[in-house]
Amino acid sequence: QIFSQHNAEPLSLEQAIRRMAQTEPNLDHDVSWFLLPSYWAKMVVALISFLCFANSYDGDFVFDDSEAIINNKDLRAETPLGDLWYHDFWGSKLSSNTSHKSYRPLTVLTFRINYLLAGGFYPVGFHVINIILHCTISVLMIDVFSILLGGLQFSNKGRRLNLAPKSSLLAALLFAVHPVHTECVAGIVGRADLLCALFFLLSFLGYCKAFRENKEGHTFSILWVLVSVILGAIAMLCKEQGITILGLNAVFDALVINKINLLELIQKLLHKDKSLENAGQLRKGLLFRITLLMSGGASILYIRWRIMGTGPPAFTEVDNPASFADSLFVRAINYNYYYSLNAWLLLCPWWLCFDWSMGCIPLIKSVSDWRIIALAALWFCLIGLICQALCSEDSHKRRILTLGLGFLIIPFLPASNLFFRVGFVIAERVIYLPSIGYCILFTYGFSLLSKQAKKKKILAVAVLGILLINVMRCALRSSQWRSEEQLFRSALSVCPLNAKVHYNVGKNLADKGNQSAAIKYYREAVRLNPKYVHAMNNLGNILKERNELHEAEELLSLAVQIQPDFAAAWMNLGIVQNSLRRFEEAEQSYWTAIKHRKKYPDCYYNLGRLYADLNRHIDALNAWRNATVLKPEHSLAWNNMIILLDNTGNLAQAEAVGREALELIPNDHSLMFSLANVLGKSQKYKESEALFLKAIKANPNAASYHGNLAVLYHRWGNLDLAKKHYEVSLKLDPMAPGTKENYNLLRRKLEQLQKKG
Repeated sequence: QIFSQHNAEPLSLEQAIRRMAQTEPNLDHDVSWFLLPSYWAKMVVALISFLCFANSYDGDFVFDDSEAIINNKDLRAETPLGDLWYHDFWGSKLSSNTSHKSYRPLTVLTFRINYLLAGGFYPVGFHVINIILHCTISVLMIDVFSILLGGLQFSNKGRRLNLAPKSSLLAALLFAVHPVHTECVAGIVGRADLLCALFFLLSFLGYCKAFRENKEGHTFSILWVLVSVILGAIAMLCKEQGITILGLNAVFDALVINKINLLELIQKLLHKDKSLENAGQLRKGLLFRITLLMSGGASILYIRWRIMGTGPPAFTEVDNPASFADSLFVRAINYNYYYSLNAWLLLCPWWLCFDWSMGCIPLIKSVSDWRIIALAALWFCLIGLICQALCSEDSHKRRILTLGLGFLIIPFLPASNLFFRVGFVIAERVIYLPSIGYCILFTYGFSLLSKQAKKKKILAVAVLGILLINVMRCALRSSQWRSEEQLFRSALSVCPLNAKVHYNVGKNLADKGNQSAAIKYYREAVRLNPKYVHAMNNLGNILKERNELHEAEELLSLAVQIQPDFAAAWMNLGIVQNSLRRFEEAEQSYWTAIKHRKKYPDCYYNLGRLYADLNRHIDALNAWRNATVLKPEHSLAWNNMIILLDNTGNLAQAEAVGREALELIPNDHSLMFSLANVLGKSQKYKESEALFLKAIKANPNAASYHGNLAVLYHRWGNLDLAKKHYEVSLKLDPMAPGTKENYNLLRRKLEQLQKKG
């Protein structure tokens, strides 16, 4: 209902609330909660939402951050900005068969701005922006909830009134402190959900502004409807869920602006009631506005479809096992079980996990499975709420319940597996927007309990207790997201059957050099999922380094048998076969890896090492040259070329390669050392000395650097300097090969000179 009183004095907030209470029940009347001025309410929500996640500000890049940020070339200045519009969230071309088709160019653009402003990959700036975004969204929620819970009303000056200040504050606080939001705020890739939510809410508020009566007396503004569609498009360019706001705007228009009784409308449609022709909702332009929303949504989806291409993203069975089940019954049962688990995370967000795939939730394959109870409970509650939303005689109750269910269900639809397969079982980040509906239903339930309760203060204290527990849970969960070690280990108790959890714990331990512990977790990952090729590959690598070559070969052979295009496993298998001196098999494995990954510099490097062992020097040089073409900063390949040319007496060519390498990697001390050796043999002593000293400055504890510089001085005739560096070299490494013999030769020469003197 839109009212305007041109001949009356402006209404105060209290007068407006009183007038509203005369026309329909007011939610705040029954809610025992704090009444704060709008400014203070927003300050409180902002402060509490900040406190929940403040301790994540100095966290590391964790989990998916590596792929989406550190390894994403779209963040770097050398990548043209235009490429962002043709790449997915992870920096891959949308046309690629391996692309997940997650099209979020505006989110990637904010990552790029973060990277450029910070001058590199420093996570603090990324985390701070996420925290600010969540605080901003939480503050906006007060305005959104005031409309959803109190209705849309304007004063005669066109100012929107908050007719449910207590209820909207409570709902906004519930949203701000919900622990399930931790992944979105503390995990940097969660910015996609935060930006999407921001423009989602702005689109809704913009749509509400369309119904502010203007000076010409028009009942709605086409401009603001179009602005709402544009903001919805921006939300979708941040994350796919954003498009659902257009559907929610249509639902809001029907229920709040036009006050349609859905049950009554359905009955009239079924009976082809002629009274529909003169219905008030048609006169208010509802169909015209819905047509604008639908046309805008269809255009946005068509453009996205053209950019993305027609092929759906390719996911594997471990990502979403239920979607690969042959039986429609098994798929339906498990999808509904996933929905019940999402609902439980909203109700009781205690068991949170960064990943719910790979056996974390075993499939339900029979109706005798006790977990069927969860499905029954979910649908019992949903059907009860839907019946109340449709059949209640209280229009206020119908409106709030329908809007609550709409905001709970509609934003979740893209993640529901109903329209297309998704690449996860449960993802806490996708509940960020649906939690709006949960907060509406919780607040309405609290108002009903308050109405019935005799001791309302006890009920208010209980809700305060829930908020306080959630704040502490947010702080605890944020601290777990600060580092990969804490994040991965926190999942072991929640999802002990998840092979990916054990894999990530093992990988984190291996990166820290704790190979023995890493082996334990990799073995458990393979036990839980015998087809987990990445765990096999990493375990095979560690066993290779520990010289347990036969078991490493078995694991890597099994990995490439399960996934024949697994290039990394083929390369590692080649390394093991090379160590076992099965050179022909190793060469074949390397070329198979290159076949499946054309641009594979590390594989060319290892192939070059194989050819060098076989004295196929030209093939070795060609392989290393390919590695440096694909990866110009490949220091090891450059070094091996210089050393091989040096050892075969091609000093001029070795010098040319060394100078080329140092132009590309000017601060690499190992290249300085190799080139200095070549220059010394070419009797370019001054230049060789300068490079040796520069290398020693960069790495002063390398015994070989001091030893070879001593050899240079020895040849050059600077015997005192030679003696000094021989002694430094032997101090750093008493067993350095050749250094002791050279030092003894020098000492004898010095003794002979002293005798002659």
